[in-house]
Amino acid sequence: MQLDDLYRRVIMDHYKNPRNRGRFEDDAVTVDLNNPTCGDRISLQLKTKDGVVEDARFTGEGCSISMSSASMMTEAVKGKTIEQALDMASRFSSLMQGEAVEFDDYEELEALSGVNKFPARIKCATLAWNALRKGIDEDK
Repeated sequence: MQLDDLYRRVIMDHYKNPRNRGRFEDDAVTVDLNNPTCGDRISLQLKTKDGVVEDARFTGEGCSISMSSASMMTEAVKGKTIEQALDMASRFSSLMQGEAVEFDDYEELEALSGVNKFPARIKCATLAWNALRKGIDEDK
């Protein structure tokens, strides 16, 4: 199996079986963002305590890239400090710009590395990450 095929399978798995999809019933920081270019939209909820992302959930509609990226992001940042989550967001942005970036802490993110070949899809992949940054900023 080629690497591109494996990456496609990882993306489709997260799209068809999203992790952390849903809403919290109690208090959580909520950020709603959309991508007017393609219609993707996400509502991200974060729970932080003592500088750590305790939990993250999302709802939304969009293409396989945006929804799988949201699923992966919520998995990747849980249990991370705010600083680690922001660093991961920064590294993901670099990955979307075509830089060689490794995610030893959550390797499935590397499945989205091919998105940088399609500039119109970069906004799809980064939507959830932009919501993460905004949510952390609002939680201060």
